[in-house]
Amino acid sequence: MALAVRTPRFQPRRTSISAPAPPASTSLAAANARPRACAAAAVRASPFTEATSSSRYRRDAWSYAAADGSSSSASPSSSDAAAAAAAAAAAAGRRDDEIALQLPELRRLLDALRASRGKGAEGADGGGGPGRVALVGTGPGDPELLTLKAVRAIEAADLVLYDRLVSNDVLDLVGEGARLLYVGKTAGYHSRTQEEIHELLLSFAEAGANVVRLKGGDPLVFGRGGEEMDFLQQQGIKVEVIPGITSASGIAAELGIPLTHRGVATSVRFLTGHSRNGGTDPLHVAGSAADPDTTLVVYMGLSTLPSLAPKLMKHGLPPDTPAVAVERGTTPQQRTVFSLLKDLVDEVKSADLVSPTLIIIGKVVSLSPFWVESSEHYALKIESSYTNETR
Repeated sequence: MALAVRTPRFQPRRTSISAPAPPASTSLAAANARPRACAAAAVRASPFTEATSSSRYRRDAWSYAAADGSSSSASPSSSDAAAAAAAAAAAAGRRDDEIALQLPELRRLLDALRASRGKGAEGADGGGGPGRVALVGTGPGDPELLTLKAVRAIEAADLVLYDRLVSNDVLDLVGEGARLLYVGKTAGYHSRTQEEIHELLLSFAEAGANVVRLKGGDPLVFGRGGEEMDFLQQQGIKVEVIPGITSASGIAAELGIPLTHRGVATSVRFLTGHSRNGGTDPLHVAGSAADPDTTLVVYMGLSTLPSLAPKLMKHGLPPDTPAVAVERGTTPQQRTVFSLLKDLVDEVKSADLVSPTLIIIGKVVSLSPFWVESSEHYALKIESSYTNETR
């Protein structure tokens, strides 16, 4: 089936699909040659902060000490040199080197915050108590999907710790006086362990900072927000959770896919493609997930899709179940592959989709106005079935 590039929201047009579904005799490689060129452009213009992004390091340059041990804010040239060194270290996967570069400036900032807190404690207002932490969900990427509460928290932050899947447009909302610190993770590279993130949040909150922890999607849906909240609360730190639109809801709405629909899908199941201990086959739940009346949404599932799809079909999910894979959903770089389940692995591979990609599997996918192959016939078949059931 064809690959679609994002069109303006609220104006779904089937003509936006780059090519009609090819005949059986047409090779998938030929049908998707043009979209692959789009893929390369999309990678270069990613809306998200990547592990080795030079723009990300420029934002975080304050936290890297210059080679001579002076503050990275001493001069633009020393800042650029420190950022360049950090980027080179991260590109080579030397996570310990990157952290070592940051530690002096992190300590300086902590000392400054503690000194400020001490002065506040002497004032008449009795200030100087511990700061607080807000776990803020930023949605799937489109900054217009932020809640007002999230925007206010971001604008009021003293320090922002942000993940890889927080878009650059969202980071642009951070106030000029605030500090940004990247703590993202990607396959094969974790800039910080989860335990180090916990300690950073605790240290800065105890120093009196107003800390905002930015997470893509919703902080409590595959975001490890629950772990951070539990750790901080046990240490006596006040934690506020500001929900975000999770990728399933945001991307489904973007494509006009109702995650539930009377007579078609009565429930939704969220599944992560990552296992707790890594690996490519964490899909022991495939048997219970293979329900034709359930919409299955797979987060972070590109690497495990070749294992998941056959298992779902083996456990009874029909091979002709509609499915869609969405790269960088809700952003201008969004690319979409609609397919039947039996063809999904090949179609995704042919389109060269990259992370972050969300996968939706279920009959409701055919209700999208962007559904290509036999969309009208399939939708009519579902509506006819529903009509017969209600008579």
